[in-house]
Amino acid sequence: MGILSKTGDLVYTLRFLRLLTTKFEDTTAFKLGIIDKDGKKLKKAETSDEKSAYNSFHRMVFNLKKLLAKVPGGSSKLASYASALFLIKETLTLSDSSVEKINEACALDPLESLTEGSQWFCAKDGMLSPGIYSLTNPKMVNSTCEEICKAGDKIRVSPDAYPVDNILGQDIFEAVHVPTNQEVYVAVGELRR
Repeated sequence: MGILSKTGDLVYTLRFLRLLTTKFEDTTAFKLGIIDKDGKKLKKAETSDEKSAYNSFHRMVFNLKKLLAKVPGGSSKLASYASALFLIKETLTLSDSSVEKINEACALDPLESLTEGSQWFCAKDGMLSPGIYSLTNPKMVNSTCEEICKAGDKIRVSPDAYPVDNILGQDIFEAVHVPTNQEVYVAVGELRR
């Protein structure tokens, strides 16, 4: 991958995270009346300005933002952010230092969201205990980046579930969404037995 391509990927990643961390009220789509304060679409984008303010990129980010807003508690919000950031890292093949720079650029502190009482299901050596878990919040599947998994859906963790990465201090694991048999990335804070 050439330097221009990597730079373009980093720019889009930063744009994605910046939009993800911007309040709906501060977006151009809100100011043009396309979405409401909760990100719900009010009308179709018709003019060129509206289409620039609300296209498929914005829709995807706004949908992810609405998913994150549904998550109760700080640690699961951090877990969702970490697993979403890992999905971006994998898709764009970013280095760990690039991910750290992205997080710094978005001015997010992963430690401020940690709360006591997180449910940990790790066995020895950092491996996630195998079995069936319920999701605490909706998720996007890895292959399509579309919201398919709903809160309460079952996911299956295989017996050899070692972390595929660690993002913002959260181990990220691969699991299978039982209803669709699609792979998803999860952090422990997004799971319950």
